[in-house]
Order: sequence, then structure tokens, then C-alpha cells
Amino acid sequence: MAFSDVVRREFRASDEARDKGLTTSDGVVRYDDISYLEEGNRSDFWHLLDVYRPKSAGDAKLPVIVSVHGGGWVYGDKDVYQYYCMDLCRRGFAVVNFSYRLAPEHKHPAQVEDTVLAFKWVKENAFKYGFDLEHLYAVGDSAGANILSLYCIMCNKENNLPLPKAVALNCGVYNVNEVKREMRGFMSELMPNMGTTEELAMLDIISQINEQFPPVFLMTCYGDFLKSQAPLLEERLKQLGIPYVSRVYGSEEHPLKHVFHCDIQMAEATLCNDETCEFFNRSC
Repeated sequence: MAFSDVVRREFRASDEARDKGLTTSDGVVRYDDISYLEEGNRSDFWHLLDVYRPKSAGDAKLPVIVSVHGGGWVYGDKDVYQYYCMDLCRRGFAVVNFSYRLAPEHKHPAQVEDTVLAFKWVKENAFKYGFDLEHLYAVGDSAGANILSLYCIMCNKENNLPLPKAVALNCGVYNVNEVKREMRGFMSELMPNMGTTEELAMLDIISQINEQFPPVFLMTCYGDFLKSQAPLLEERLKQLGIPYVSRVYGSEEHPLKHVFHCDIQMAEATLCNDETCEFFNRSC
């Protein structure tokens, strides 16, 4: 069985157990399965997104959060992140939750390319869905934090792309070389040549980030297998003078787990997501 098949089976079972019994809140208005591709090319399952808005907001223009899901580049879609995204929505935000193409069927940089398309869609459809682009934010976890970071770096080179005013990077990977053993299977599926030195450099956030990167809410936890990555990025943010807040949740005695914040029934997830949205509001 391929590495990606094992990951998909195990991650899916874990996520289904996490979200068992959860339903859409009466306080959320959702618009599902919207294609973010150009007209005439809208049959692809992977290029779909959902929009969530608080019902109490009516037609008011709202700050908007774009979510870039995790899953090791080989797993996940918008349905897996719907409850987490609706949990953010109830804090007064419109939230865009999109799927993107996965490895190994689609190698890097397909995931980043789709993220670009999703952000372009947000910009082009802001009026229709009541997005306040002056208050555009984004969240990404695990591989999604890497993808989101690469997108923000691209924004500095292509001014037509909407740059988030602030981002939350949760349990992310920022220097693959530092966790090559843990990432070996993922890289063999993601990269065309299975993760050469040159290919890994393409994913390295530490070396590519610059002063134009948006303010960061940087989060990890005890029990996160990527916990060592956050201090590497924190040091670089400090060197560049990029505003950031760093949080480590849980403790050695009470460890959490990788991307615990998506388990919205946990008290620690509530705290993390509250602090994330407070950080966004302070970045106005």
C-alpha cells in the first residue's frame, strides 16, 4: 500500500472520530461547493470552496479568513475542516474554506497554485459574499502553514495577489531539512524527484521569508511532532522585525496533539481559536 494511502486511511479515521456528532450551527449561513476555477472549467472536485458567514451579520461586509488545510500535502479537503472553519466564523468573520489538489496525484507546486487561485477568487467575489478585503486574514496548519507561507512570499513578487493583513501558522513545517526523517514519506509523494536538496529548498520558509511578510500568530503545542519548527520561524521573524505572537499550548505533563485546534470540542482549541481571532482583530 502506498504511503499516501496509509496516511489517508489513518487521518480520515481520526478526523471522523474527532467530528462525530457535529452539525452546522443554526447561527451560520453556508454556501457550499463553489468552484474557484474560471468559467468553463468547473467540473473538478478539488477546486471547490465553501463560504461561511454568521447569520446575525445579515448582508454586512465582514472581515474574512481564508483557511488552508493541512494533511501532509496528501490528505484533506474542505469537508474535513468545515467545523473548525465554522467555529472561526462564529467569532464574527466570513470564512473561506477550500480544497486543493493533493500529492502524489498532483506534485508540488500544484497545492500552491490552487491557493493562488482561491485567493484570487476571494478578491474577485468580495462584493458578492460581503468580504472586507481591508481585513483579509488567513490560517494554515501543518502542511497548510507551509503552503500559506509560500503564498504570502509570492505576494511580495506579484502585486496583483491579495496579501493577508495577518496570518495564523499552526503546528507548521517551515524548514523541511530539520525534520527530514519525519517528512521523508511525505516528500517522496509530493516532490517530482522525491525530495532532492534543491526541491526541499523550494519549501523552505526560513530562507525565503522577507520583511514584507504579514504579522504572524505562531502556534504549536506540547505533543506536536513539529514543535521544533516554531522556534526556527520565530527567530527569523524576530530578525526581520515582523510582528508576531508565539503560543505553545498544553504542557509536558498534559501534552496535546498535532493540530489540536481543529478539535473544537476541546477547551484548549477554544482558547487557541479565541486568541487567533483576537490577534486578527488587533491587526486591523
